[in-house]
Amino acid sequence: MKCMRLGLSALFFTAISIGTAYAQVWPAKPIRFVVPYPPGGSNDVLTRITAQAMSPGLGQPIVIDNRGGAGGMIGTDNVAKSPPDGYSIVNVQASFTANAALRQKMAYDPFTDFVYLGMMARGPLLAVVHPSLPVKNIRELIALAKARPGQINYGSTGTGGHNHMATELFRHMAGINIVHVPYKGVAPALTDLMGGHTQMVMTSLPSAMTSVQAGRLKALAVGSEKRSSFMPDMPTISESGVPGYMAEFWWGLAAPAKTPVDIVNRLTTELGKALQSAELKQRFATEGAEPSTMTREQFTGFVKNEITRWRKVAQDAGIKPE
Repeated sequence: MKCMRLGLSALFFTAISIGTAYAQVWPAKPIRFVVPYPPGGSNDVLTRITAQAMSPGLGQPIVIDNRGGAGGMIGTDNVAKSPPDGYSIVNVQASFTANAALRQKMAYDPFTDFVYLGMMARGPLLAVVHPSLPVKNIRELIALAKARPGQINYGSTGTGGHNHMATELFRHMAGINIVHVPYKGVAPALTDLMGGHTQMVMTSLPSAMTSVQAGRLKALAVGSEKRSSFMPDMPTISESGVPGYMAEFWWGLAAPAKTPVDIVNRLTTELGKALQSAELKQRFATEGAEPSTMTREQFTGFVKNEITRWRKVAQDAGIKPE
């Protein structure tokens, strides 16, 4: 019996030694960052910028793997089912929590299948309207919507998308009746808005700013908690008649659950260092985003709270889970 106990102890400590040694040599090959959307959008660009800033500290190249489809769920599921060895990381973002809030059955569990490494960036939503709409601010928009219930249409990137949920939150908190018109992306939604077929869209700064500056769209307010440093004179929706309103774009990184804690800590440390880079901050600004540093615990709590929050928005708005 004594020999058996000694043998088991030896195996236990050998396993610990192997695990520690494995973590110490990691990374020994390129790391894959999965972006669950096609190339070119903010998810892709911001993840590439972050990967480039993290790579030197990790001592290995970071390869971007675009796996679009199903509103981001195909690429996300790919990482959820990848080996938890630190070589597969996924970009998570506002739509990740919207998906979790609206779908009863998913191929992965956002609460148990991931370890959340940290946030990369935040960027405000911008409420824009057609120039012909006789409003100059959010208060006037709300007054007009109450005077014309059901006559103001708003576009989104699709049912359950982040800007759909954000506008439904605005509709509910403002107590107005505006009509949702879903599109297959932000480009067709903004094209129809500029054509006068709809009256309002909530979108990212880079998506709308050129059209705002050219007078093809009118900007009313940002959805973030505080005014954006990119548009400091633009009021928030919260200070414009909807107290407590907050909806924004955000981006972060996650790894498969059960990834060794030493590897998770290393990734988190290198992410934090990357977000301090002056070059990264400058490049983020072109996407209407600012670096946002959170601890792993803070980011994990943030993601879970966002899922809970958007589930309530969907329930209040009568959006049925799929």
